[in-house]
Order: sequence, then structure tokens, then C-alpha cells
Amino acid sequence: MKKKQIGGLIVAAVLFIAVGVSSVLTNTISQNMLQEAMAEALAGSYGSYGYDTPNYDYIAIVNVVGTIQEQTATGIFEVAEGYQHTTTMEYLDQLMYDSYNKGILLYIDSPGGAVYESEELYDKLKEYKENTGNPIWTYMAHYAASGGYMVSMPSDRIFANANTTTGSIGVIMSGYDMTGLYEKLGIRYVSITSGPMKDSSQLTDEQIAVYQGQVDEYYEKFVKMVAEGRGMSEEDVKKLADGRTYTALQALDNGLIDEIETYENMQGIMSSELEVYDFYEPALEENVLASLFAEVKGMIPKSEAQILQETAASMESGVPMYYAEQLQ
Repeated sequence: MKKKQIGGLIVAAVLFIAVGVSSVLTNTISQNMLQEAMAEALAGSYGSYGYDTPNYDYIAIVNVVGTIQEQTATGIFEVAEGYQHTTTMEYLDQLMYDSYNKGILLYIDSPGGAVYESEELYDKLKEYKENTGNPIWTYMAHYAASGGYMVSMPSDRIFANANTTTGSIGVIMSGYDMTGLYEKLGIRYVSITSGPMKDSSQLTDEQIAVYQGQVDEYYEKFVKMVAEGRGMSEEDVKKLADGRTYTALQALDNGLIDEIETYENMQGIMSSELEVYDFYEPALEENVLASLFAEVKGMIPKSEAQILQETAASMESGVPMYYAEQLQ
């Protein structure tokens, strides 16, 4: 082989290797850039907040709006609606270690929710107070009932709107016996269990007694939280804790809240007493993909079987709730 040919092959080989390495590097860099761009574009897809807290003293607004339950938005095609539990807990964690944060304004508009999430939020608010020594003031809007009332118990002061519905101190575990409806529709419920207590499709008196024991246990915990939070005896709390709701005026007369005020006036009072005049409220970023997907999904008609299954699922949760059922 001639020297020129050998030289040409060497040059070609070097160029081939250089192009290959360059291609790999370019591909890697472009993939990283694409991933970063996608991450930025989809920020907020999971209902997450942008924690761009101020670099000066401020009072943090923590919203508890809607049913207190597990995080409802979990993917890029899901719209974050109502209370977002995981996001709220993360927000409170950040506030604990922010030296500029001087307190929390807990804004509640909730009929309550699941025992698990309600107690977890209550515990996190107590942890915030213990770790920071900062005050928590609560404002109750339309509803602050059952679990919505419970989470206000770590508060130093509780304000309510004149038309607030609150109270409903109690626990509910409910479901529907759908067997009659299933029979009419030709649906047979099958439950193969390892023991008689496992099948809850048609509750026996013995099963009801077991669940009643669980409800009573949660109820006693709720009463203790209220007694501690409001400086009352458990006996006095139990006189009020039969599950009924109270108007703002009734709640004030019974010591369940401290003051009746408008939201704007309450903010003014809090700012004046804490000598902190700025409030920070994290903004939930809009997820365009999720909104579009929800619109399309909503246009697809549901079959009768789907409607029945969804109705049964919502009615037969069997989960203990600190929840105030609202009149329809």
C-alpha cells in the first residue's frame, strides 16, 4: 500500500473518531439541555409551589382549602385542585428553617378530611411552633369544621368570619350497602376472605362494634387536641363535641375561637402586633398540559358501569374521617 493511501486512511480514522466523539458529546449535552428545559417547562406539573420566599421579614400564609386528603395531583397530566398535602408539608418544612419567616397565617376553608392527613398536618404545625417559637394565627373562611377545625389547634389566636361554619368535633367512618342496587343491575359482589372480619360488604353487629372502637379512639384524640389547644378541660370539650357545627358567634360564646373579624382586618391586627408588615403566599404554577388533558378527558362520555363504579368507590371508602358532611 502506498504511503499516500496509508496517510489517507490514518487521517480518515482520526476524523472518524473525532466526529464520533463529537457526536456523542453533542448528543449528551443536547439531552441534558432538553431534560433541563423539560423540567423547567413542567415545573408545577405536580402542583408544586415556587418557594421564592422574601429576603426580609415576612408572615407566611399557609392555605388549607378543600378536603384534607392525600396529594391529588401526581402526574404531568393531572390538574392540582384543592388542598395539596405533600406540597403543604414541604412548605412548612422550609418555613421552619427560614430566618426571615416570623410567623404563619393559617387560612382555613375546609370541611375536614381524612384522619391520617389531618393529624399529620396538625403535628407539622406543632413542630413548626416548637422549632421556631414563631406564632401561628388562624383565619377561618366559609368552613373550618372537623379536621379543618382540628388543624387550627396549634394556633395562638383563632379568628373567624362572621359567616363561618366551624366545630363538628367528631369522627365518621361511613359507607353504603350497595348489594340491592347491584342485584337490580345484575352485578354480583364476590368477596373471598381469610376471616369473617375481612368482608365488609354487609356489616355484622360484631364488625360494627370493632369499627366503633376505632372511631371512639380517634374521637378521644380529637378531644384532647381541642382541650390542649383551647385551654379547656376534656369534659367541657365533650359537651361541645357531639359532631354538631357552630356558627362563628356560637363558637365564640363556647370558647372555640377568639375573635370574629374580616380577613383584611385580621391581617392588619396580626401585622401590627407582630410588627411584620409583609405577607408571603406561594403561587401555584399553572400546568398547561394538565389543563388541556383534563378538558379532553371531560369531553369523553362515561358508561353507566363507570359511573356506578366511581359512585361506589366514593361512597364505600371505609376510611375514618374528621369530616363535616354538608347539606345538599
